[in-house]
This record gives sequence, C-alpha cells and structure tokens, in this order.
Amino acid sequence: MKTLVVVLGPTGVGKTELCLNIAKHLESPIINADSRQIFAEMPIGTAAPTQEQQREVLHYFVGNHSVTDYYSAAMFEEDAISIIEELFKDKHDSLLMSGGSMMYIDAVCKGIDDIPTVDDVTREKLQHDFEENGLEKLVEQLKVLDPEHWNIVDKKNPRRVIHALEICLMTGKTYTSFRRNKNKKRPFNILKIGLNRDREELYERINKRVLDMIDAGLIDEVSKLYNFRNLNSLNTVGYKEILDYLDGLLTVDEAIRQIQSNTRRYMRKQLTWFKRDDTIKWFDPDNVEEILKYIDKNV
Repeated sequence: MKTLVVVLGPTGVGKTELCLNIAKHLESPIINADSRQIFAEMPIGTAAPTQEQQREVLHYFVGNHSVTDYYSAAMFEEDAISIIEELFKDKHDSLLMSGGSMMYIDAVCKGIDDIPTVDDVTREKLQHDFEENGLEKLVEQLKVLDPEHWNIVDKKNPRRVIHALEICLMTGKTYTSFRRNKNKKRPFNILKIGLNRDREELYERINKRVLDMIDAGLIDEVSKLYNFRNLNSLNTVGYKEILDYLDGLLTVDEAIRQIQSNTRRYMRKQLTWFKRDDTIKWFDPDNVEEILKYIDKNV
C-alpha cells in the first residue's frame, strides 16, 4: 500500500532542511502543512521555504494564497487529499508531508468533521463585531448559542471563538452538533515522524530565528500588511507584536522579546498536542541517517 510519511514537530526544531533530505531520498515533493506559510505575503515571519529550497524540491501549499483569502483546515483536508491521491496515481509509492500546524496535520491524517464553509456575509459580520465590541462579547454570545462548546473552547483565542459563532449563526445549529470526532479511514498508510530537541536548545534556536527574521526584513514585511491587520491571517505570532511596535505601543526590543516569548509558548503548545499521539516515532532532527533507515524499513 502507498505510504504518506508525515514529519512533524514544533516551530524552530529544524524541519525544513531535514525534509529536503527526506524528499530527495523518497523522490517526493513536499506537501506543506503549515497554516500560515500558504500566504504569499508572509514568507519571512512564517519561515517559509525559500525560493532556492523550492527549486530543489517541489513544495505544495507554500505562498499559494493571499492574506485576504479565506482558508480553513477543512479546505486544506480536501485540497491536500486530492493532491495526495493524484500523486499516488502518478507512480509515487511514498510521499512526504511536513509541518507544525496541528489541525492541518490532523485534517489529513484523521480527517475533520464536515463543518459547513462559512459564507462571506457571516464572516464579515463576526469580524466587524469583534473589531467593534471585542472578544469578551463574542464569548458571551457563544455561551448562549452553544454552552457545550463554550465550556471547552479557548476563550482567549479569537479565531476559535469566532469560527464557532460563524457556524452557529449561519446554520442555526450549535457548533457542537457538527463535531463528531470520528477518524476517517485513508486509502494509504501513514508513517508519523516527530522531531524534538532539548528544551533549552529549542529556546535558543527560536530566539535566534526571531533575530534572523528581523534582520531579513520582518518589520518591512509587516508594514506592507498594516492595512490588513484585522484579518485572521495576521493574527499570528510575529505579526501581532510588530503591529504593536508600528502603533507605538512597544519598542522594537520589546516587540522582539515578546515574539520570542510567544513563539516559545506556541512551541510548548505544539509539543503538548503532538505528545498525545502515540503513533508518532520521535527523533532528534540531526539524526538524519537514523531517520532515513526508519523510513526505509517502514515504507
């Protein structure tokens, strides 16, 4: 049976370079599972594969959307599965998917619930309500419309709260009613490889990467997106803090420290999510030979 090799891990761990090696070894393109690297205007702050790396190995889902586009994990599931099935038909026995976006990886590996696509009118209304009244009012509204989901949702995450409300308002049903959490059976094997490092080493890599992003022009990148600041795509670590700097709320040094701190926090969240999955085999990303041997043995 065909095999999808999934390389996952927290931000800053070193997925990109390793996956170039694995992709060449498998003679596979890379199916990118990163919810922000899809946006063409955000290559620096999302640490997207460079043009040179994309010339080395074909990448899917890198810079293929604009920040103004609506895109969801459900849409990624549909698009990625379609590409995977086509590539498997086209003489590929194994393919590589890589990323750190937990929902995108689960969407392909497990499938996600068939939640309706939100229409533009509902999306714009909720975005306007968020900008005018703030998150707290939306959380209160969700408690009324879907108390069961309100009880478990991250009430400090605007994207999660707004999406649940969008479904409630658009369908007249609770968001909970669409969440069955049943895994979908895929017509291919899935081999999951997790990457991790010593925690202090990860912290150092993240801190350095933020400085490298600043040197590469992150502030200029965010400046060009200033007028889109209320879009969900810009509700991202690195962009939120630089926007505060541009508004005069932070000094550049304070913004850098906040990006580093918030990225480390996100890294811990990613690891907590991934560690729940006992099908993942964990490696240090520097052990390239060991990883390739493991892949060869299991594909």
